[in-house]
Amino acid sequence: MTPRLAHPDEAAVLWRIRNLAIRHGCKSVYPAEVITAWTPDALPAGYFEAIKGNPFFVIDDPEHGVAATGFLDLKSGSVEAIFTLPACNGKGYASAIMTAIIHEARLRGFKQLTLAATPNASGFYLLHGFSTVREALYPSALAKADLPCVEMMLTL
Repeated sequence: MTPRLAHPDEAAVLWRIRNLAIRHGCKSVYPAEVITAWTPDALPAGYFEAIKGNPFFVIDDPEHGVAATGFLDLKSGSVEAIFTLPACNGKGYASAIMTAIIHEARLRGFKQLTLAATPNASGFYLLHGFSTVREALYPSALAKADLPCVEMMLTL
């Protein structure tokens, strides 16, 4: 299970993984109407640019095809969009992507990484060496809401 860089033409598949992961993993954290607004089927225009302009990693599963995603936002030095198809949870795919992102950040000279985790995902990041900075509200334009999150950081 080796992460590879995503191709821009995979954007719709990656967006679907994101939405399925949020709908599955966040249902006990956020109200249903917020999740529905936050996970539209329509692909945002900026998503292609995120794939093209950043090291955007994916994992291929023999049964499901592309099964996990995640990228290093080069402008902000943040970890973004680590999502796994619910059917592939527990296979270590998100951890492999996290390892690839941390490695990439070190290669590029980053001294720290940041992220805003959903409350249900913060434990995953703690296991990968991140520490909690504070609880906060993340303003989501898609959800049209301020989403409770956990701001975290990792010193490299």
